[in-house]
Parts: sequence; C-alpha cells; structure tokens
Amino acid sequence: MEKQILKKILGRSKSLFHNDLAKGKKQLTKEINSKRILVVGAAGSIGSAFVKQLMNYKPKCVHLVDPAENNLVELVRDLRSSSLKLPDDFMTISISMGSLMFNHFLESQKSYDYVVNFSALKHVRVERDPFSLMQMLETNLFSLERLLRVLVKSGETKIFSVSSDKAVNPANLMGASKALMERLLYSFSDRVPYTTSRFANVAFSDGSLLHGFGRRFEKGQPFSAPNDVRRYFISHEESGQLCLMACFLGDNRDIFIPRLNAKTDLITFSQIAELYLKKRGFTPIRCGSDNEAITIAERGKMYSTKEWPCYFSGSDTSGEKFQEEFVGQGEKAISGRFKGVDIIATQPPKDESALSQTITELEEIRDSDYWSTSDISKAIKISVPDLNHQVTNRNLDQKM
Repeated sequence: MEKQILKKILGRSKSLFHNDLAKGKKQLTKEINSKRILVVGAAGSIGSAFVKQLMNYKPKCVHLVDPAENNLVELVRDLRSSSLKLPDDFMTISISMGSLMFNHFLESQKSYDYVVNFSALKHVRVERDPFSLMQMLETNLFSLERLLRVLVKSGETKIFSVSSDKAVNPANLMGASKALMERLLYSFSDRVPYTTSRFANVAFSDGSLLHGFGRRFEKGQPFSAPNDVRRYFISHEESGQLCLMACFLGDNRDIFIPRLNAKTDLITFSQIAELYLKKRGFTPIRCGSDNEAITIAERGKMYSTKEWPCYFSGSDTSGEKFQEEFVGQGEKAISGRFKGVDIIATQPPKDESALSQTITELEEIRDSDYWSTSDISKAIKISVPDLNHQVTNRNLDQKM
C-alpha cells in the first residue's frame, strides 16, 4: 500500500536517477571497488539507503557507525537477508561521531578512502530550547570539524557530508546549521576534498510527517498537517542513489541537487494526508480544530464508518519555510552532466573569517553557564547572514 501511495506522491514509476546510474555504472565501480569506506550515521533512513546502494559495487571494506543500535542491527539483517555480497572487512560500531569512543576507533583503523557522513539532527523542533539546539550544533558542526581535522592528517581521504534544501536562504536554525556545515567543508576543501547534496524530503523517512501518518493510522489518531507548506519528495532508494552519485561521481566542492520542477513536483502535506487516507479506503473529514478532530477519533468508529478526522491549518510555528528551494542567491545550477541531477560548484565565501568567528562565539556560549536561543542565533548569523529566522513563540511540540 505504501508503495502505491509513494508512486502517486512522486508521480513517477522508476527512480529519478535510473538513467544516470546506468550511465555511470562503470565509473562508480571504478571509484568504489576495492576501496575502504566509513559510513557515519549509517542506520538512519538516508544512510541505510546509501549503504544498500553501495554494496552493489563491491567495496573492499565497509565500516558502519551509528549510536542507534537497534536500527543498525535491522540494517545488518536487511543486508544479510539479501543477495548483496558484503566485504570480508565489514563491521558495525554503535558509537556517536565526535565522541571519545569514535576518536579512539578512528585511531585504531587504517585510513579510509572515503568517509560518508549522514550524522545529523534534522528536525526544526530543536528550536524549542537552547539545549536541543546546542546538541544539534554539536552533531552538525562541532563533531564534523573534529573529524575533518583528523582527516587532514590521514592524507588521501575524501568526504561526503549530507546537507539539506533548508540550508538555502534558511528560515530556521536547523537549516542554518547545514549552511554552516557547507561552509565548514569548504574551509577544509584544499586539504580534504568533499562533496555534498541538498535534496527534497525523503517520503516516509523515520520521524517525518509522512511516517507519522502511518503511525497515526495504526493508533486510530486524527491526522494533522499544514495546508500551506509545499515540499518536494524523493524515495528512500532515490536518496541513497543521489548521495552515492554525489560521493563518488562529484568533483571537489560540488553540491548535487535533484532536478525537480516547482510547477509539477511541489505538494502540500495536507494533500498527501488526504491521498494517504483515500488510498487506504477512507474519506478524510475536515475538522475546524484539533479538539474536534480528537473528539471524533476518540469515539473509535473510523474503521467502521471509513471516515477519518483531519485538521489542516496554516503553519504558525517558528522557523517554518513554506516552499523548498535548492539554489541560493549567487549560486548557479549547472545542467548537462546528468539527466536527473544538477550541480552547484561552491564559490568562496565573501568573508572567509566569518565562519571562524561564528565557531568561536558558539564555543564561548557552549562553555558559558547560560545558553539562550537568541545568543546562538546571533552567533550563527555572523556567517549565515541570509538566515531569516521568524520567532513566533510556538513550536511543533505544541501542535497535534
């Protein structure tokens, strides 16, 4: 059922990158075959999709790092239960990037040809408090900086670190943290070659609103979604494929983005919610409030009446961006090399000292006795001046 819904959302029956992968198979095999590869954040939705794509090209060594041990176990079960051949040097490690254990692990290993980083805090919800926000910066920025300093010493290692469409003209601090990540990668790029990718929402990825629709349906809960926020979507498989191409086919400082059309590919969450229910054989019932939808759901008659309560409303939470975009001001998307992908060649920042100033101020805040979202935001804005963060004093945890 989910596959049918996904096909309807995407509007395509085969991968957006099908032709590009077929055309690039020989080069991908050359770049991956017999290589040593470390994948950090391997057990998440995108990381696991990448790993499954990676195994088709016979790497010599694959080490998977992720603190989510249950998800890591499930990924290994998926791999071992498939026809994919895993390398003899295959290992999983349940630790976090940037931790003491991670640093000791790196010291115990030979150098890798590629380090692939999917470790990230990606929810706009982190803006609800400075503690979650600081943890996001630790994951998305500080621990990556420490990793890059280690890779400088290793010599020939290349890195891929996943970015986000929200890094473009960021409306929230999560997106700004990804913009910082891109600037950090660039600052090391003469010593550690890198590529990255910005892409759309991964449909039904863990923790996403679409994933939540399935859980709400199972639990008999009303559906809730914004009706004024439009997003692009790609599948799990496509997310892994895009990152695979960016990592192994991209040149230093390349940002890979999917070639999607704003007129045909953008869709609202409320449209998807109604599509989901209709594909399940239910009629969406539009309610006027959370309370009305909850009252109807608590009667528990939806499965017999085939009518499902929904509350769709305009977005009023801090940091919401109403439409995705992949190309920022002053950037140019270059077409021609791939059919389903455009490439942005990153340009030097206007102020190369801004990043170090931001990091210094963030470190000072981190080491102080008092943290505030306002102070953190001001420090970030030094090197991400296009941050347009609208504070509404309302966050997603306060909504159904």
